[in-house]
Amino acid sequence: MSISAAEFKAKCLKLIDEVAKSHVPLIITKRGKPVAKLAPIDEDTPKSLFGYMRGKGQILGDIVNLPQEPWAAETGEEDDLYAGLTPSRAKASHEQ
Repeated sequence: MSISAAEFKAKCLKLIDEVAKSHVPLIITKRGKPVAKLAPIDEDTPKSLFGYMRGKGQILGDIVNLPQEPWAAETGEEDDLYAGLTPSRAKASHEQ
């Protein structure tokens, strides 16, 4: 976006706020030639990852009173899925 120096002079404060909000630089021209550039300041510190997902999650159902169904690990219902597996070396040495 570009603007003449005379127009910039008349609307300076409004244009500064607009550039700060939109983060789009503004070229200032004099007699049709660019003479200056108004650009937003880059933030020195990156935004923290802590809390960046605030308000994005949604809880569905009752998370306090869970259904009283036995787990597959307790019932043995999925034992056939693990029948051919052998314990890893780290686990095997730990059990000895």
